[in-house]
Amino acid sequence: GNSGGALLNLNGELIGINTAILAPGGGSVGIGFAIPSNMARTLAQQLIDFGEIKRGLLGIKGTEMSADIAKAFNLDVQRGAFVSEVLPGSGSAKAGVKAGDIITSLNGKPLNSFAELRSRIATTEPGTKVKLGLLRNGKPLEVEVTLDTSTSSSASAEMITPALEGATLSDGQLKDGGKGIKIDEVVKGSPAAQAGLQKDDVIIGVNRDRVNSIAEMRKVLAAKPAIIALQIVRGNESIYLLMR
Repeated sequence: GNSGGALLNLNGELIGINTAILAPGGGSVGIGFAIPSNMARTLAQQLIDFGEIKRGLLGIKGTEMSADIAKAFNLDVQRGAFVSEVLPGSGSAKAGVKAGDIITSLNGKPLNSFAELRSRIATTEPGTKVKLGLLRNGKPLEVEVTLDTSTSSSASAEMITPALEGATLSDGQLKDGGKGIKIDEVVKGSPAAQAGLQKDDVIIGVNRDRVNSIAEMRKVLAAKPAIIALQIVRGNESIYLLMR
């Protein structure tokens, strides 16, 4: 295929690196996904400088702003990132970010969505101080957050495979005590959502390999299989989701 190949515009300029395709009918007809060229360049430079990718962690869980959230909080805003939870001890918690806040800007630049916030934070190194514009109880304020270091027990799924962009993962447990990868959040309309992943799903297998942790899932997907079959526990059922 063309994974890893250049995505060009009509002027012959590099705008992205092709990574995956969502093809429900099989073959190469479907929706293509690419890593933006500016993100690829930033990550490539980190590999040159450090030999690894260092990603900042904001320390929050959230979702896209919506008309329903705006109505519930009596707000006249439908853009930005809604904070549903602040992780204890994180940089955001220390800076005073609270659940229910709406992040409207990052370093002075407006935010349109939670997905945009995730993308911009993911290309920022740990230890960097970022300024968040917040809306709390209808009043604007600004806080400065020092980004934490992302750990192997919690990760954005696109760091593992672009086909799952929009999902937040963590090492979790099943009701019977077995281990797996828990889906903490799924951004509405993202590739992960379109593939059928739902919040609180637990991934226990990838292409017939049993996986107990994010680290094990990384190893299985390092081979970049053309088709990914995820075995998932959803409630009391075990199902499979296929993606490319």
